[in-house]
Amino acid sequence: MLTTLAFASDPPVILCLGDSLTAGFGVSPGEEYPALLQHRLQEQGFPHRVVNAGLSGDTTGGALRRLNWSLRAKPILAIVVLGANDGFRGLDLEEMQRNLLQIITTLQKAGVHVILGGMKIPPNYGTDYAGRFQAVFSAVAQERSVDLIPFFLEGVAGKPALNQEDGIHPTGAGYRVVLENVWQHLAPRLQMTDQRSISPEK
Repeated sequence: MLTTLAFASDPPVILCLGDSLTAGFGVSPGEEYPALLQHRLQEQGFPHRVVNAGLSGDTTGGALRRLNWSLRAKPILAIVVLGANDGFRGLDLEEMQRNLLQIITTLQKAGVHVILGGMKIPPNYGTDYAGRFQAVFSAVAQERSVDLIPFFLEGVAGKPALNQEDGIHPTGAGYRVVLENVWQHLAPRLQMTDQRSISPEK
């Protein structure tokens, strides 16, 4: 059980593990969703500190290899948004699924609660591949019993006004929509780890 004593010296950490969609490719510092999330937490009076562990171009395999380094932040919550680059490169989906499972399992063994961001790829990669790609996220979430954001870019993908010229990466306005996608899944969990609502063990 988490207590106020656990938060006495350091704020609880939320790890944002991902690729360029987390790192904030193409937007000004402070416009990416982890920065917006930090601002939202401060506005709402939560003590949590957000660590942006996004790396542009990263795959599930790359994120897995650097996971031990990411865990040095000692997070209690992790938002995992990976797989887009696996899909764009046409990588093996079974390997992608294994990587995601291993990432989440490792986080859970470290006592981290995980929220998984689901992704989609355009049907021009082949409807079969695109369908199997999307299904990986629900399968992983079910197997590891983690919260799933069905589509991380819901309300953003396919909308030119909310995307950069490449049609892939959100603009600052797009990231504000992404924040809401994340927040509706994160907020209930924060109530369980908020030091204001948990009494010390007796």
